Amino acid sequence: MSTVADVVRVMNDHFPPSLAEEWDRVGLVIGVPGDEVTKVAFAVDPCEPVVDEAITAGAQMIVTHHPLFLRGTSSVAADTAKGSWVHKLIRHGVALFAAHTNADAAEQGSAVALAELLRLSNTRPIEPNKDHPELGLGRVGELELTMSVRELAHRLKALIPQTPAGITIGGNPDKIVKTVAVSPGSGDSFLEAADRSGADVYITADLRHHPATDHLWAGRCALIGATHFASEWPVLPKMRDAVARLDLDTYISTIVTDPWTERI
Repeated sequence: MSTVADVVRVMNDHFPPSLAEEWDRVGLVIGVPGDEVTKVAFAVDPCEPVVDEAITAGAQMIVTHHPLFLRGTSSVAADTAKGSWVHKLIRHGVALFAAHTNADAAEQGSAVALAELLRLSNTRPIEPNKDHPELGLGRVGELELTMSVRELAHRLKALIPQTPAGITIGGNPDKIVKTVAVSPGSGDSFLEAADRSGADVYITADLRHHPATDHLWAGRCALIGATHFASEWPVLPKMRDAVARLDLDTYISTIVTDPWTERI
């Protein structure tokens, strides 16, 4: 028999909480450590559709990338959206666990997952961890074959979930690239680091107008923008692999949890 505590243990082994940023909130959010677990759901966001899907599927635990309460809360009353999800999870005996920036920085984390999808070689962190330089946020590596920024964007689109917002390109789409930097999720804080890494193009999400335009106007590397959800979804198979030794029934949610539902 496996328990909530067993899943927490193996997740922490693969994605050490010590790698999380100071502002982050990771670990067990809801659940009784001693409760039995036979089925685990994996998703990017702990939102109502994901909760309902897990309950319908008979899962006793949900592992998400994003925490439910990142900035804290003073109430989980059921008259609020997140509060109602908390009550629903508790009523149905479903635990909730989050691995966020610790899963970004880990050896088999989100950046590594995206780099592997693109088949990058000789990869290294964009921003190494001060205590473990081989680990860190983001990844930079080389493509097997050179291609244009546009071709790489189409390749990325075929590898990650399709979303209404799609993929964007900043800079010359015909530029030939070999070295690629990736940072799933919000990554405009690594714009300068990505350029210093020698990357020809930087793939990330949530790029803001002024940081992106200043970057491009300064003649730095091209940009490919995915959505936050789509760029981080590839880490979910890594999370599922982490609990494989527990021999649990698992599934990865394909529910698109981007906030954007239509593009005009």
